[in-house]
Amino acid sequence: MLDIVIDHDSAVPPFEQLRRQIVELVRRGDLISGTKLPTVRGFAETLGIAPNTVAKTYRELEQSGVLETKGRGGTFVAANGDPTRIGAQRATSEYVATVRALGITDEEVLALVGAALRAG
Repeated sequence: MLDIVIDHDSAVPPFEQLRRQIVELVRRGDLISGTKLPTVRGFAETLGIAPNTVAKTYRELEQSGVLETKGRGGTFVAANGDPTRIGAQRATSEYVATVRALGITDEEVLALVGAALRAG
């Protein structure tokens, strides 16, 4: 079974707790591509949360490319890799294209990113 725990006393809603934990398990490689997730009802029962909460989480993670549903076959970790890293790569490529279009040199881009990292 997945190592996911819902803190019912947390200010963070169960939906968000579940979403974050699944994404983190995928990012760390603890949930790899093709891994079948529990059924909505079974997972909800195990976690002590409403089935609609699990279903909503699965839907959102499917929309963001983390999970894929194969009809009655179930819900699986998507084959497209770590969605967090893919999103970061996409954002970085867009940033580089934008600053290059503004006439900023690659050296200046690196300096800007370094300054932002130090400030943040």
